[in-house]
Amino acid sequence: MIKNIEGKIGQELRKRGWRLAVAESCTGGLIGHRITNIPGSSTYYLGSITAYAYRAKVRLLGVSWDTLETYGAVSEEAIREMALGVRRALTADVGIAVSGIAGPSGGTSEKPVGYTWIGLSTVKGILTLQHTAGGNRIENKQEIAQVALEFLYEYLRKDGKD
Repeated sequence: MIKNIEGKIGQELRKRGWRLAVAESCTGGLIGHRITNIPGSSTYYLGSITAYAYRAKVRLLGVSWDTLETYGAVSEEAIREMALGVRRALTADVGIAVSGIAGPSGGTSEKPVGYTWIGLSTVKGILTLQHTAGGNRIENKQEIAQVALEFLYEYLRKDGKD
């Protein structure tokens, strides 16, 4: 029986014959790292784009400069474009993206340290989730990666049926 979430995600993706792509900002590749810890993940995991800077988000993921300048990288608008962009860039069935403020600095009253958006893109549309992590930088990165994986798994388990 598969116990970890990464293995469960792999099982669900394999069942459907779907492929996954990941766009990471604040987690810096942690989600991709966790996915690839599972033997055989190459059968469903296409890869990741770690787009930390605005420039990378625009060039690699197709995020609009207008979106970034108007709403910022840590916004529902930007995360929708990141999730769709990574799915298209890697020709995946599912794209998941994260953008947040890991800390310890960079937070504001409107977007405190730990504030994060997660986006999930499929042919059916784009879903988003706002989450605020509550630890130090490393704890926030780990928590955000975990929440993103749980968001993906719940989609696959419940809504991802074709």
